[in-house]
Amino acid sequence: MVRIAGVDLPSQKKILYSLTAVYGIGLHTAKKILEKAKVDSEIRTFELDDDSVGNIRSVLEDNYTVEGDLRKLKSLNINRLVSINCFRGKRHRQGLPLRGQRTRTNARTRRGSKKTMAGKKK
Repeated sequence: MVRIAGVDLPSQKKILYSLTAVYGIGLHTAKKILEKAKVDSEIRTFELDDDSVGNIRSVLEDNYTVEGDLRKLKSLNINRLVSINCFRGKRHRQGLPLRGQRTRTNARTRRGSKKTMAGKKK
């Protein structure tokens, strides 16, 4: 079992796709990491030797912010917006969409499930 940045990577997947299990790493970033670490992206995770795992770890630590640090940074940015009371901070506080989307219809993800009206005719 390979453990990188505090995450156990899925062992049966190709290393390119199993790296995306780490928070902050998508497919594009995983390709870049593997190129810098000089690891073949087609091999499975359980087939990696210790040297290649070490190379991947060192590339991640030197160049990328992932997992706990990234989550902390994201929450600090949101808290800063809320504390200065800007528009985006107010929308975060209210749990509404931030970027100009309409809320009269849609926006179910941010607003929650639809609530029925009492006494409405059928």
